Amino acid sequence: MSNKSKLTRRDFVGTAAAATAFTIIPRRVLGQSAPSNLVNIAVVGSGGHGALVVTQMLKAGGINVVALCDVDAEFASHIETMEYGDRHITGLYRQFPNVPKYKDFRVMLGQEQNNIDAVVITTPEHTHVSASAMAMKMGKHVYCSKLLGHNVYEIRLATQLAEQHGVITQMGIGNHTTEIFHRAVEIIQAGDIGEVRDVYVWCDNEWDPYQGPEAWPPRAVKEYHPDRADKQLREKLPIPAHLDWDLWLGPAKHHPYPGFHRGWYHPSGWRSWWDFGNGRIGDIGSHAVDLVFWALDLKYPLTIEGEGPGRPALERVPPWQKATWTFPARGNKPPVTVKWCHGNTRFDELKHLDLPHEWPVGIHFVGSEGRLTMQIERGPAGPMELYPKAKFANYTPPPRTLPRSPGEYQQWIQAILNNDPTRAEMPFSYSGPLSETLALGNVAYRVGKKLEWDPVLLKATNAPEADKFIQGSYRLGWELDKPKIPTEVPSDKTG
Repeated sequence: MSNKSKLTRRDFVGTAAAATAFTIIPRRVLGQSAPSNLVNIAVVGSGGHGALVVTQMLKAGGINVVALCDVDAEFASHIETMEYGDRHITGLYRQFPNVPKYKDFRVMLGQEQNNIDAVVITTPEHTHVSASAMAMKMGKHVYCSKLLGHNVYEIRLATQLAEQHGVITQMGIGNHTTEIFHRAVEIIQAGDIGEVRDVYVWCDNEWDPYQGPEAWPPRAVKEYHPDRADKQLREKLPIPAHLDWDLWLGPAKHHPYPGFHRGWYHPSGWRSWWDFGNGRIGDIGSHAVDLVFWALDLKYPLTIEGEGPGRPALERVPPWQKATWTFPARGNKPPVTVKWCHGNTRFDELKHLDLPHEWPVGIHFVGSEGRLTMQIERGPAGPMELYPKAKFANYTPPPRTLPRSPGEYQQWIQAILNNDPTRAEMPFSYSGPLSETLALGNVAYRVGKKLEWDPVLLKATNAPEADKFIQGSYRLGWELDKPKIPTEVPSDKTG
């Protein structure tokens, strides 16, 4: 859909609503008890990031918190100083003492389904689709933190369920809604740097669970010992009374509670472990590669390569990684190669360029007529620069053609209130292919070979050994449906 048609659609919806004098949102859109101007939400994951997200939603307006769920009652009640600035976020259990609270989201959704319109999911990645699939099958709108899911199969399932049930969805990648992202997309799509065939994305952040869940700023990567923690991980130590460890594990295989190190898994270290997260690619990669997907109209890759230290660990993500994705031509757009690296490593191809290498997270588009570089500083997007500097000294940017977003949370809420999915810029139809692509970077590293990807059959056609990482496995009682996959349909790799 063109930008013009998006604007026309939005204008049409607003005009039609006014003409028909609908002042109350139908109960098929909102819950039975919802006021016309509020969305009744339930929250899965009420501490930490969940508290941050919902607090920001409350500031945006338009929501009513009616049910809360968390496996750790203490964490859902505490006050946390967030890593960005001096913001103090109060857990939702403390903010809403009189709202019904649950440990198991399956119980909450079952008992509260007539009271809720939408679900906010901010748990670790391995439970994202377990919660979102159940919610969407009930006809509930869903906001889900990144990545959309833990593996390619369940990400595709979530994408299909969103379309099947007609719910309004959004994955939490807030940079997408910023003015600087919109301007970068407009510059690139206007052709001001020419045809883009190569993109480089870097993140200095390394990952070392032996020094805490994460390390920032970057430091020298120490010797990598894939199996160093095996003995400790087998130790059986007391589980805190306030934590339901079995529910925290959810669909993942059983792990003993690692009480010797607070944060090893819960509440913040889970991204470091293959059974629960997708490491730095799934974290910062979702913010940075999002701009690449949007600006270049990407969907599914043709090939994926992965690189990292030593032999891949069975349980832990590595401290540094590289990934390379190739994408086919799209209409009049040429094929493109996207490269990622994180940890104490950078691209040899960029060493000779006059770039701001002090930027800890950056994106560099290489066009036939120029180059564009942007900083991503762990959250908000930073400066944007065009090269060669002499050529762009008196540069006039193109007109603004993209509709501007009111904000990550406002757009999702407004999309629900207006029954207009086009208002949500990061629906699962967009964030699903992005999430699949990032997850495949990890698959290529773990398999140890270049993958030839069939996005229709969800197969690495040259590497059947990749199936176990593409599909995942689930504990009894936590099984998910398989995504709908054709059996004998030729692959359409143009996406």
